[in-house]
Amino acid sequence: MSDPSLAVRLTGTEEIVPAPRVLKAGKLSAELDNGNLRAIRYDGIEIIRAVSFIVRDKNWGTYNAVIEDLDVKEEGDRFTVRYAASAGDDGQTFRYTAEITGTPRALTFHGEGEGVTDFLTNRTGFVVLHPVNGVAGEPVTIEHVDGKVENGRFPEVIDPLQPMMELRTLTHEPVEGLKVICRMEGDTFEMEDQRNWTDASYKTYVRPLALPWPYTLKPGERIDQTVTISVEGGPASSSARGDAGAVSLSLGEAGGKAPRIGIGLSAGEIEATRAKIETIAGLKPDYLVYMHDPRESGEAELKAAAEIAGEIGAEAWLDLVVTEVEGFADEVAGVGKTVSALGDPFVVVRVSPAPDMKATLPGSPWPPAAPLDELYKAARSAFPKAKIGGGMFSFFTEFNRKRPPLTDLDLVGFTTSAIVHAGDDRTVFESLEALPYIGLSAKEIAGEKPVTVGPSAIGMRLNPYGEAPMANPKNIRQAMNRNDPRQRGLAGAAFAVGYHAVMAEKGVSAIAFGGTTGAQGVVSADHDWPQPYFEDAGGVFPVYHVERALAGMTGDTYLPVASSDPTRVLATAAKGEAGTEILVANLTARRCSIVLPASMEKARILDAEHFDEAAQNPWFFDELEPVSGTKIDLDAYGVARLVLSASGDQ
Repeated sequence: MSDPSLAVRLTGTEEIVPAPRVLKAGKLSAELDNGNLRAIRYDGIEIIRAVSFIVRDKNWGTYNAVIEDLDVKEEGDRFTVRYAASAGDDGQTFRYTAEITGTPRALTFHGEGEGVTDFLTNRTGFVVLHPVNGVAGEPVTIEHVDGKVENGRFPEVIDPLQPMMELRTLTHEPVEGLKVICRMEGDTFEMEDQRNWTDASYKTYVRPLALPWPYTLKPGERIDQTVTISVEGGPASSSARGDAGAVSLSLGEAGGKAPRIGIGLSAGEIEATRAKIETIAGLKPDYLVYMHDPRESGEAELKAAAEIAGEIGAEAWLDLVVTEVEGFADEVAGVGKTVSALGDPFVVVRVSPAPDMKATLPGSPWPPAAPLDELYKAARSAFPKAKIGGGMFSFFTEFNRKRPPLTDLDLVGFTTSAIVHAGDDRTVFESLEALPYIGLSAKEIAGEKPVTVGPSAIGMRLNPYGEAPMANPKNIRQAMNRNDPRQRGLAGAAFAVGYHAVMAEKGVSAIAFGGTTGAQGVVSADHDWPQPYFEDAGGVFPVYHVERALAGMTGDTYLPVASSDPTRVLATAAKGEAGTEILVANLTARRCSIVLPASMEKARILDAEHFDEAAQNPWFFDELEPVSGTKIDLDAYGVARLVLSASGDQ
């Protein structure tokens, strides 16, 4: 057995992703990434997150365009990019050409094309992303397609629908004194609040969702669109930008208890989980969430899930999919009788109509489903000993769009995935920027009811927007993957620390991570998808150690941790009998220096150097070593488990 490559240790895949090319025209810069633009900056300030010409299929999946004849020229204070591209599959093809021009004060992206065949699509054309930081809650001037101009604001609380419609131009100031004008021509554009899906952006797109979709682009039916970004003025004051120096952490005031930590279980994982039961038990999760869909499993699986929860010392929670519309009460009562005969093992029962597991886009009617208020009453009658939960088994998006009546609920919840719209590393970690707004918005919806999240992971456990998540047989970074390779790499561990840090700070009461042995799991098992290194070596994924450490914080006094640069480093902490413990994660692929809020007494580092040792030793993170000092260096996606000196206690 050979040692895993650095790529596998970091991201779980051998896929090589070329670094984007940085284009510059004076103070204006942009990154060219597979023909599209990202991180558009002026004087180092991000003014637009992305401008992309995208081609999607009938399930909202985005095709990876094949680019030909790429021609890039940089001449003084000007750059130009030209190329031809094709997108599609064995059944259909769309071809287009693109031209990008950058000058010190303006950037223009023009795209035009047509179907080679009849081309069935849900969206083909430009998408513009405005970033969240410096934008959320701030003013924007809106010019509509009819020429009408009005003043508005980018929403702070996440808008469930489309905050801006019939758009031609959006003008905002990311910092005082710098005006950014985004003009979109060639179709009618509208905006959705993409934070619903944990994307850290507001997305302006074609075409309006009120129009029929999917729609067919006929050969000869041309698309011709242009996006122009221009700037006026400049920053009123200068500030440090970019990756400058060490990141400093500071402890906030002691709050309530650290969130409870759970783990998900599906029917398909039961056999593999039983085979790894001792290792799973080592996680010491506070609760286990089993999803019961009567279309796929029955009484035997219900019993097995309850037994597994008992064997690992966790509370048993049940997510019950309700398939009947007219006969929902009888269906719920029937499951209640089955559960009662098993001895009422489920402490929490969350219920959701099956139709709500698929998305209903704005303007479309909700499909027939059990009425939520009556469903929750039926659940309380059928499971009198359990706490009853509502919300969505799908994502925050659906939770926000179909808000549950709260009267008969003890708690509410939803799940997330970091790769709904894109699968690259940057998008995954940028999603952590959106989580504070999800926490804020969820608390507003829930009122006084506790908010629970999960089971969640980077990858998708279900796909509300198509038939199913992508199978990912090539083990690549890809939107809507069930099997995301980073789940097995250090990136997955760092992401989990960041996820907990943000959700805990926003008052989420319980966080369930993805699974046991499956695609969003923590322990390797035989599966029909690639698992480099683990296929031969077995063992536990890096995220296992993070989840185990977080579970150990359950019930301790939670301490929020402020980061001077949360795009690079996030941390979460709690004070218990053994002192103040903190988990620190480097969210980047570059080495990072971190200044701690107090001196260290003990430490353990999970990084590429210790990857193999950690994979073969489930107790790796328990083996803390005496250290001192107030500064640590973490390599790419490294995670540190630290015990701080008494001076760090709050």
